[in-house]
Amino acid sequence: MDKNTGFRYTYSATINQEVQEIRKKYMPKEESKIEELRRLDYEVQTAGIIPALVLGIMGFLLFGLGVCMTIQVISGGILPGVFLGIVGGVAMLAAYPVHRARLGKVKEKLVPRILELTSELAGVEVN
Repeated sequence: MDKNTGFRYTYSATINQEVQEIRKKYMPKEESKIEELRRLDYEVQTAGIIPALVLGIMGFLLFGLGVCMTIQVISGGILPGVFLGIVGGVAMLAAYPVHRARLGKVKEKLVPRILELTSELAGVEVN
């Protein structure tokens, strides 16, 4: 009978590193406070951009169509062209207030958490 009572251990740094990288892919991700702060700041900075851009671009296209109809590049009549131009101009003018309104709502919602995180990370107490 062969008695093998010894202990054998093989260690490879490259294999261990590869195993750890694969393991990290499948572990649930926890967001650190600085990552949360960056994400919230990004949300505030980009709030309202998409609706304002869509409204502005649609307004610009309607305005252009109205101008083309008014100067009779596209047939359709002067009166409908003026109407489309006015509607497009109003839509373009409304884009900025839409952006500001959306930004205000998002700021109102996220500022308390942002201030809380900044005070925790900076070590400053906020009243």
